[in-house]
Amino acid sequence: MSRPFIALSGRRKHGRQIVDFPASLSQVDLDLYFSGYARAIYEAGGLPVHLPFDADPADYVGRFDAIVIPGGADVDPALWGAAPETDQFPPEPERDRLELGLLDLAAAEDLPVLGICRGHQLLNVHAGGSLHQDVPPHGRFDIAPNATVHEVRFVDDSRLGHLYGPAMQVNSLHHQAIDHLGSGFVVTGHSDDGTIEAIESVDGRCVGVQWHPEMMDGRSTDPIFTWLVETARR
Repeated sequence: MSRPFIALSGRRKHGRQIVDFPASLSQVDLDLYFSGYARAIYEAGGLPVHLPFDADPADYVGRFDAIVIPGGADVDPALWGAAPETDQFPPEPERDRLELGLLDLAAAEDLPVLGICRGHQLLNVHAGGSLHQDVPPHGRFDIAPNATVHEVRFVDDSRLGHLYGPAMQVNSLHHQAIDHLGSGFVVTGHSDDGTIEAIESVDGRCVGVQWHPEMMDGRSTDPIFTWLVETARR
């Protein structure tokens, strides 16, 4: 069976931001992609396609079967009408533009979307929701990224509840979280402190998770990537 094409966005950095990169290339732009996302998509049967920042999202009409919005920098608070409260992970407007355009494309073409960490948050902002800008106890950047930190409990009869069961242990690498929920989404997973850890669109097309399944030990068999690929095939 052919592998469905799954779009995967990344980040743009300058050469000077990369340790040990030659000084003569300090002004060169680099598009960076964490390999765990692509590996997870490929292991689940999909074909990941890394997207450059320079194309107009409209150029991708009819090209993809699904979209993954991965983790990374903060979503610009101006997008929900708020002033910035932290500069820990500064927004990347160029990335916001690309990914919001991809979400518009997904809605227009009825494509499945998986949002992870920042992607989970961006799904909510795209739908008119807002974020808590700084929840420092959740950002466990002091331990290995595959280490489990807390439990997420899922709503009965939700898609994630069917995929994972009533609860699972997850890692935690975020410092922002959903505040007001966007239109067309329901909350389907919480941590013990009430943080929204999972959302799903009411039409079943989009899923957002706050943790990083692509970094956990069970990545190659994680059902969220299987769901994405199987839905993309259909």
